[in-house]
Amino acid sequence: MHRSAPRLSRILACAAVPLMLVAVGCSSDSGSGSGSGAEGKKNAGSSSSGTGSTKPTKPAVEPAKFTDLPDACTSIAKKTIAELVPEAKKKGGTAGRSSDLSVRGSCSWNGLDDKGVKGSQYRWLDVAFTRFGSDQSLGSGAARATEDYTKQITKEKASEGAQKVAAVAAPGIGDEATAITYSLNKTDEDFENATIVARTGNVVVTLTYNGAGYAGAKTPSAADILKDAQKAAKEAVAAVGATAGSGSAQATPPAGDAKKTPSAGKTEDDGKKDDKKASAKATAKS
Repeated sequence: MHRSAPRLSRILACAAVPLMLVAVGCSSDSGSGSGSGAEGKKNAGSSSSGTGSTKPTKPAVEPAKFTDLPDACTSIAKKTIAELVPEAKKKGGTAGRSSDLSVRGSCSWNGLDDKGVKGSQYRWLDVAFTRFGSDQSLGSGAARATEDYTKQITKEKASEGAQKVAAVAAPGIGDEATAITYSLNKTDEDFENATIVARTGNVVVTLTYNGAGYAGAKTPSAADILKDAQKAAKEAVAAVGATAGSGSAQATPPAGDAKKTPSAGKTEDDGKKDDKKASAKATAKS
């Protein structure tokens, strides 16, 4: 009996060893799994956060073609003003108010040509310019001008009291143009009206011309009013292209190249001939 007790203790001790090894093994696996899970979550989080922070870049808008506007009161030739508005009260026109003439400008002329017993002819002419700049959030200047061009046409077609309204394309004026014509009765007289809305690059030009006969004089024909309005509109659009801000001006040659520029009134070939003559004279003297 005394011998069996130590033997039983050794058996129980040996049996306990595998259980401890199993427990240690489970504990080790559990820790390893927990660590890899946390690291996986961290990697997933960093990956998702990196993807979320990337935003698509918008393409740059096209630069505006024109950066300035012409003087509205000189945008139409004096000769044309004299033809369209005889006896204009102010030959130089009346400029409209503007907080920034490089963005918006206008000018108008009006006059009454008294024909005595034959009556009088009244004429009124107005030209307005609106320039749109390119903006990353608003779009290109040309696109913004196109939108305003459409709005101006709609506005003119809805003029109060207008009768026999018609809108037709006006080719040959800017990038696109529309002529809106209508009749209007005011101050007991019949007026014929023609408005040309044109777009050139990022600038919208709106020219309005109307006329009426007073004291028994005949009302001007709608065809004549439209023809004259188109003529003036072409000049106004051309004035936009001639502005310094259009970028069409030639670059000034460097100081070192000044000698290469022909003198006024001479062509480049004339300049070369002069150089040859000078060289020949120098050779003769030597």
